[in-house]
Formats: sequence, C-alpha cells, structure tokens
Amino acid sequence: MKLLEERICRDGVVKSKEILKVDSFLNHQIDVELLEQIGQAFYERFRDRKITKVLTMETSGIAVAYPVARLLRVPMVYAKKGESINMDGERYVAEIPTLTKKKPGKVIISKKFLSKDDSVLIIDDILANGGALQSLISLVETAGANVAGLGIVIEKGFQEGGHRIRNLGYDLQSLAIIDWMDPNNGRITFRTADDE
Repeated sequence: MKLLEERICRDGVVKSKEILKVDSFLNHQIDVELLEQIGQAFYERFRDRKITKVLTMETSGIAVAYPVARLLRVPMVYAKKGESINMDGERYVAEIPTLTKKKPGKVIISKKFLSKDDSVLIIDDILANGGALQSLISLVETAGANVAGLGIVIEKGFQEGGHRIRNLGYDLQSLAIIDWMDPNNGRITFRTADDE
C-alpha cells in the first residue's frame, strides 16, 4: 500500500534497527482517514472469505480492526491482556510472550464471543516476532473456529514473525513490509512484490 509506505517514511521514527515509532498516526494518535483506507485495503483482500468475526488484540489493534469489521459488517472482538473483574463466564486463554516482562502474559476472550461456527479474520497493527499473532491464532483454534486470514498493517520483514506464520500455512497479508531500517539516517526500505 503505497500511501501507507509514504506515511511511514514521512512520519515514522526509526529508533533502532528493530524499533519503529508510528505513534503519530497509527497506535497512539490515530489518523482516521488513513485507517479508513487501511480498512478498505483489508476489506478488498478478505471480503470473499465469509468472515463472521474480526479479532484483534487490545489496545493498538482495536483502531485498525474496527474499519475492517465495519466494512465486512461483522462484529469485532478484541482479546484482553490479562484478567478483568468485568469478565464473567468461561473464557479462552492463551499465553503471549512479552519483551518487557520476565514471564509471559495472558490474552483472554470470553467463550460467548467466539465459537466453532466462526470464520475469523485476525487483524493487528505491527508484526515483529509473531508472539502476539500466534496467541490470537491459538485462541481461535482452541475455540474450534476457522482462521480465515491474517491482516497486518506493518510487518517487520527482517524479523522472524511473518516467515514463521506463513510457514505454518496461514494466509498472512501485510500492507507494508519493511526489509531494513537505518537508525543513522532514518531510511526505511520496503519489500516489493518482486522480493516476495
């Protein structure tokens, strides 16, 4: 998605070879017009899959998943990170590795929002090592539901997550795949269709 790549180059901040800040338009302050176009791009890619739910992770995935679910005219569900006193009844739980904590966290979805009859499109903002995405896949499969596809806004192609998920046989589609980032000059190199 050329518009997204241009926005990443203009407003993204390369903090290191592995860290890209996109908080000015994607996951802290939200550019709603850009998100509408992102939603349309995912809708075009997945509209023929008979999706019944769009699933994401709180918090930054919610803004990205909402326009996709709206266009598909299906509910959006988000996995909660950890227990909540407001959650009642049975739930699906998966572990999620964390970079900042020494022990894995948990992601949780109430069983009343995900069933074996669902065909689920998983949407998230950024894919690096794939731990969060794998935990969402685990929740869907534990429910007996179908993973109809996975949509990622920005994939760090130089990290192993995308490769790992695709090797498991899932249809993972990313709108922008970054192959390299230079923290010295802020230059970002994107993967082209010829590179895939």
